Amino acid sequence: MGMKAKTIKAVLRKKADEWASTIEDATVRFLVEKNTIITGGCIASMLLGEAVNDFDVYFRNHETALAVAHYYVARFTPKARKGIPCNISVLDVAGRIKIVIKSAGIASEDGADKPYQYFEARPEGQAAGYVGEVMQDPGDIQDTYEQTEALALSAPEDDGPKYRPVFMSTNAITLSNRLQIVLRFYGEPEAIHENYDFVHCTNYWTSADDALKLQPAALESLLAKELRYVGSKYPICSLIRIRKFIHRGWSINAGQILKIAMQVSALDLTSLEVLEDQLTGVDVAYFLEVITKLKDNDPEKVNSAYLIEIIDRMF
Repeated sequence: MGMKAKTIKAVLRKKADEWASTIEDATVRFLVEKNTIITGGCIASMLLGEAVNDFDVYFRNHETALAVAHYYVARFTPKARKGIPCNISVLDVAGRIKIVIKSAGIASEDGADKPYQYFEARPEGQAAGYVGEVMQDPGDIQDTYEQTEALALSAPEDDGPKYRPVFMSTNAITLSNRLQIVLRFYGEPEAIHENYDFVHCTNYWTSADDALKLQPAALESLLAKELRYVGSKYPICSLIRIRKFIHRGWSINAGQILKIAMQVSALDLTSLEVLEDQLTGVDVAYFLEVITKLKDNDPEKVNSAYLIEIIDRMF
């Protein structure tokens, strides 16, 4: 049994308010309070009565996304990875905001080589604490939300400050307490969802009006546990993500796979720049090494035979 809409909205509002309260810069905090969008797998999980892995945050405009990126990069203190210090900055070119990590492409708070994975790809064992706990008996949450939510939020994940930056990649900043800030896209929810792959993730909450929008097509997909592909700028990520859904009992028909294949066929994967962009966010710890080896072999083009050899050795 999943959560009711009013309970999901209360959980998201509480999460957003708690996070915003930790932002020390008043200007950045104001922008976040007015322009935050929470969407993706967290709402799908709550509707299905499943544990939430993390909460994906987007912003309605460029100003907020850029301000948040600068704010957390300035407060990120990663240890050196393999003795190489991290040199991290924010790049804003033609409206595209990137986290540039010159040492490795990814950076974690403890300096370890950890795979970076988007919300849908995290292992089951990393389910979020507070929603996961209250959802052990989902029937109770409807009447006891305030009590269980307050209890859950009173227990931090670790001894460090809440909502501090702990991991960064090109497109996203991961905060403690299961919050992921996605910088790759910004805009109104409809514009953000143009970059989403599966329709069941397109429900959303907006901070400006404290409104939860449940899309009929998303709800239908969730009820049937059937993947419906709506197109994405990252179709390779979608192909790889299918594995996880099938493992969890979802289905996908041949037509949906064909749609993904058509989008993949339009990509020039012999371009290292295109391939690297396509693989960002998918098992980065492994694919980053693949990209490095490809660049060492040929800095301009991807040799398919060499790529196959590397993948067979690494996976």
